[in-house]
Amino acid sequence: MEKEIKSLAENLLDFIDESPTAFHAVAAAKKELLSAGFSELKEEEAWKIEKGGKYFTTRNDSSLFGFVVGTGEMEAEGFRIAGSHTDSPTFRIKPHAEMCNEGFLKLNTEVYGVPILNTWFDRPLSIAGRVAVKSTGMFPESRLVNISRPITIIPNLAIHLNRKVNHGVELNPQKDTIPMVGCINDELEKDEFLVKLIAGELGVKAEDILDFDLFLYEYGRGCLLGVNEEFISSSRIDNLSMVHSAIHAILDAKPGKATNLIACFDNEEVGSSTKQGANSEILVHTLERIALSLGKGREELLRAYAKSFMISTDAAQGLHPNNTEKFDPTCRVILNQGPAIKISAAQSYTSDSISIGTYEMICEKAKVPVQKFVNRSDEPGGRTIGPLSATHLPIKSVDIGAPLLAMHSVRELGGVYDHFYITKSLIEFFSM
Repeated sequence: MEKEIKSLAENLLDFIDESPTAFHAVAAAKKELLSAGFSELKEEEAWKIEKGGKYFTTRNDSSLFGFVVGTGEMEAEGFRIAGSHTDSPTFRIKPHAEMCNEGFLKLNTEVYGVPILNTWFDRPLSIAGRVAVKSTGMFPESRLVNISRPITIIPNLAIHLNRKVNHGVELNPQKDTIPMVGCINDELEKDEFLVKLIAGELGVKAEDILDFDLFLYEYGRGCLLGVNEEFISSSRIDNLSMVHSAIHAILDAKPGKATNLIACFDNEEVGSSTKQGANSEILVHTLERIALSLGKGREELLRAYAKSFMISTDAAQGLHPNNTEKFDPTCRVILNQGPAIKISAAQSYTSDSISIGTYEMICEKAKVPVQKFVNRSDEPGGRTIGPLSATHLPIKSVDIGAPLLAMHSVRELGGVYDHFYITKSLIEFFSM
């Protein structure tokens, strides 16, 4: 395996390890962009940008939009956008989470997104997220926290008491997936346990913590595996791998006349209908503010839309060798054989013949193999950020993704070469 390809995969594992939640993923992305000379723009401040400049802005600490202003006229060159999302299926911790039962302390949770529930059992888990801390201003101070040690687990019921478990057992998310954190004794203060734990991690008073957005995550780094280390095994490959590709692409691409932009939305796994999700005006407003800062009007902006293109990147369903009957008979995508263009007659994806052809030409120029994915006609497919963004912006768009196995498992499986191929195609896209 070429050193460059493996190095990129190892760097992805570093990024995922640093990003247990969407908040941490944005913080990691900000660090990358700042070190590369990007300047942060605040939503509440006036934007002053110039051609050739490198900038980023965030919303809710969980979505990020980074862009390099093109040297040409915006209305003539348009925008080149790579979209992705920062969130992954998990469990969110509820307020007043402590639950005491038969000498055990547990934490009350609710499911976030659509995880494969049983894959979360019997694994060391930790807690991370955002905390609202009391301040002197109108809004609380936002602080990130990562317990960064194995602190909880969801244990399986022994097979002796659950004889049908290997035949399929329905799981109740209010009963069966509640994580256990310890045994109640004199050393474990069960009252406000979680708030006190967070306060200790942050070095603040427990009474100064107003609220939190906390999630479970699998404790433990992902790895490369396979006889030639050709696979990536990790949590949150969907969709942090595409965020990682977009960041590397905008950093490594040769800037041109068009304005390059990465759009890393939050909340795709729960429908995107939030102020920081793809089904909002956040991308519209970002593009409008770029135009206004460059002295352009609405006429020029609408002309720019007609010259623009968006690559919506999200994981694709790779062919599972043990369940081939679940896939379309002619349009199957294989791990490590290139990015998958996602196609749907129901318009669950934005790909059409023009946008597909555009991406195929990009891949041809980048010397990247490409595949086409269509669901079986009797299997409903998922949705992603592409169609939702298209309801707000009249921009040509294609939906693509790296093929995965075990999508939405606590530990997914991707291809080392596919991650390299998609990154390379986005670099070519931003460099054209």
